[in-house]
Amino acid sequence: DTLMARSCSKKTELLAKVYDHDKHEFLTGYRGLTVGWSDGNTFLPVNFALMSNKKKENMIGNQPVTADQCSIAGRRRTQAQRPMNAVTVELLKQAVALGLPAEYVLFDSWFSLPKIFWQLKQLGLDSVGMLKQTKKVYYRYRATAFMMSKACMNVWLPPKRGSKGKYLVLATMQYKLHPQEIIQLYGRRWQIETYFKAAKQYLALNKSQIQSYDGQCGYIAVTALTYDLLAWQERQSIDDRTLGDLLYLMNEALPDLAFEEALVYLLTALKEVKAEISATVEQILDNFIKLLPVFMQKQLLRTA
Repeated sequence: DTLMARSCSKKTELLAKVYDHDKHEFLTGYRGLTVGWSDGNTFLPVNFALMSNKKKENMIGNQPVTADQCSIAGRRRTQAQRPMNAVTVELLKQAVALGLPAEYVLFDSWFSLPKIFWQLKQLGLDSVGMLKQTKKVYYRYRATAFMMSKACMNVWLPPKRGSKGKYLVLATMQYKLHPQEIIQLYGRRWQIETYFKAAKQYLALNKSQIQSYDGQCGYIAVTALTYDLLAWQERQSIDDRTLGDLLYLMNEALPDLAFEEALVYLLTALKEVKAEISATVEQILDNFIKLLPVFMQKQLLRTA
């Protein structure tokens, strides 16, 4: 989900106070809950819900103009005031019912609850999510109890960069996955963040001044369709897998390179051409490596 602030639209339908996780404060607006699909290379937004708030004290804008559950407009407005986790499952059920193929659902800590993992498993979907710290539920990892959940999951704990003694917890219902595979899969979740950034920066996703709730939903739908067309056009232009039968012969997602491997590859390539571009390249590279964290320098030396 992403924040869609509307600071100057007090009468906008279903406008509410929503929490900004980046600024750690309440703003007026909505939460744009989005489901996207990806094959590891191309990302496509496929469904969304414009979320408001069910608490009366947090409501600022006008009340919904209809609650008729026989109409799409009424169902959307009712959905906007339901718990976000429940709506997330509803959107994914729609995607599965419409035949959208997927093996995994990737989500951040906001949605990582035992109930969500279990509900998605019932839909035939495995999940990979980052667990949040909470005193309400627990998980067990290598015979040690941690706060989060009692659900049986494959759990991996990578260290949190820059925070000594702290860690991030990734979990999945797929027991056969290796820890490195869990990390690589979860890394692909970042594609939806780049979608939000591009849609806001270049497609004016959060610039709408429409007062009606239906109008705003239509605006978001057009923005998502525009992004889909741009993503399709980009794939047609630069993705070699779209050339003839290569689409079928090479339809597996491109492998993820470890950061250290990619850096070693880059430095090796630069050193090979250093004589052609400048005599000082080697010194620059050595100085750059010295500025890296010690653990990364050691890793580079081992990889090289």
